[in-house]
Amino acid sequence: MKGVHNIYHHSYTFSFLLVFLALILFHPALSTYVNTMSSSESLTISSNRTLVSPGGVFELGFFKPSGRSRWYLGIWYKKVSQKTYAWVANRDNPLSNSSGTFKISGNNLVLLGQSNNTVWSTNLTRCNARSPVIAELLPNGNFVMRYSSNRDSSGFLWQSFDFPTDTLLPDMKLGYDFKTGRNRFLTSWRSYDDPSSGNTTYKLDLRRGLPEFILINTFLNQRVEMQRSGPWNGMEFSGIPEVQGLNYMVYNYTENSEEIAYSFHMTNQSIYSRLTVTDYTLNRFTWIPPSWGWNLFWSLPTDVCDYLYFCGSYAYCDLNTSPNCNCIRGFVPKNRQRWDLRDGSQGCVRRTRLSCSGDGFLRLNNMNLPDTKTATVDRTIDVKKCEEKCLSDCNCTSFAIADVRNGGLGCMFWTGELAEMRKYAVGGQDLYVRLNAADLG
Repeated sequence: MKGVHNIYHHSYTFSFLLVFLALILFHPALSTYVNTMSSSESLTISSNRTLVSPGGVFELGFFKPSGRSRWYLGIWYKKVSQKTYAWVANRDNPLSNSSGTFKISGNNLVLLGQSNNTVWSTNLTRCNARSPVIAELLPNGNFVMRYSSNRDSSGFLWQSFDFPTDTLLPDMKLGYDFKTGRNRFLTSWRSYDDPSSGNTTYKLDLRRGLPEFILINTFLNQRVEMQRSGPWNGMEFSGIPEVQGLNYMVYNYTENSEEIAYSFHMTNQSIYSRLTVTDYTLNRFTWIPPSWGWNLFWSLPTDVCDYLYFCGSYAYCDLNTSPNCNCIRGFVPKNRQRWDLRDGSQGCVRRTRLSCSGDGFLRLNNMNLPDTKTATVDRTIDVKKCEEKCLSDCNCTSFAIADVRNGGLGCMFWTGELAEMRKYAVGGQDLYVRLNAADLG
């Protein structure tokens, strides 16, 4: 009986090993991934070693996007069958051959090429070596360098989220960090297989009055502003109505003494979403497992009305009218001949001058709010008194309301020309334009 017992024991052990190996092979989620790199470790092109975030969504390593001998260090989605890159370290300085090494050196992350020349580095100058430094790929795709004893995000020595390439991931911020003086913005790839900096950027602009995001294309050293988000009214950007009413995504906008920044957060972690800038467009992509590829949720510019300066001052663009440019009631085309040729770029002028004392307001629904160079915000007054305050100032030309009780900014007032407006079928915000009583009808 003793020999029989041994036979069954070995048979049971062998069967258990077979089941365990099968679970690993056919259920990769059970496999153990490494997401950290210590100062004694490195990644090399030849070893093909990578870091994988906890949960297995993101992977960091070397890649070669084309047949040319150009190697890059980057982060991509591991679970998506369609290879999608979210961040590239050395986008404008590729490795010319397969001798690249990525490691920690002197409390900096460095990418070394042939003959150990530095191709890319975090370039930190102040770093007290109070404990060992490690690099870590977090579950959200943020690649960070920190002291091994400190896991708090406030203690990160460096993070890839501060240096975006062409993609905004959930919980990643776009905008100004006043502590570092850095403006975090997106820049397109040069082409689909060339991650070097392209011609299109999406960035926060503070020179237009209230902060808003601008899509910019640079061609032959000429800067062309293509599309604007409209100002953040405390709840949404009036120029991106497509983002309203999503129950799986929350948008965050922060404006204080330390930063002005925008980010988004996924409340449903099974849905992936990213904001990516390509040549001439800004795109929102979503991926819902187990689908094979990304779905284009929305893209900007969407139509001719999204382009800036298509219709001039005191005119708005409406896709449901022909021509698309419309003078606000009480205004007439500034150049009738060009207007009749469907060139509305010179805009409109008032038919009757404001009298100040006998004026009223025309309500325009579902608008992308005007350029805010001459706009101010008053959060202190009751929104019911917005109209009264605008009437009391003879220079006030319009106002809009974003109720503070719902998280809005309050009353927004314009004292100059109204430009870069469009009307939506759904979404946008109401705008109240000041007119002479005779033009109100």
